Amino acid sequence: MATHASPRPRRNTLLRVGLTVSVAGAALGMGGAAAQAAAPPVPAAGVPTAALGDLGSSPVQKLTEAVTDSTAPATQLQLDPLANTGVDPLDNAVGTQIADFKPVSTAQVTSPVTKGASLKDLLAGG
Repeated sequence: MATHASPRPRRNTLLRVGLTVSVAGAALGMGGAAAQAAAPPVPAAGVPTAALGDLGSSPVQKLTEAVTDSTAPATQLQLDPLANTGVDPLDNAVGTQIADFKPVSTAQVTSPVTKGASLKDLLAGG
């Protein structure tokens, strides 16, 4: 019998073991999901329970304040690191004027960034 036509019992055994382990893992995973979906046990009377404490008028407001306070230093950084230099690629305004209408330019939009404004300055409008 040729080598390519001979049976491969080792390969079949490894395949069976792999499938068995996969099925067992799936069964354990489904059992864990069912256990998490079960209702939590009710504590007996007289047993102390943990409390969150007073979160104030609005937990969402507290969370918003915490995020705002933690991002404050980042909003004060200069957006364009090459601002006020001769090699700033963002410092390129384009303007045009048609007939006797008022000229239109992109400098009004791009100048705060090219002058070294921070995110805080842009949001404040100044």
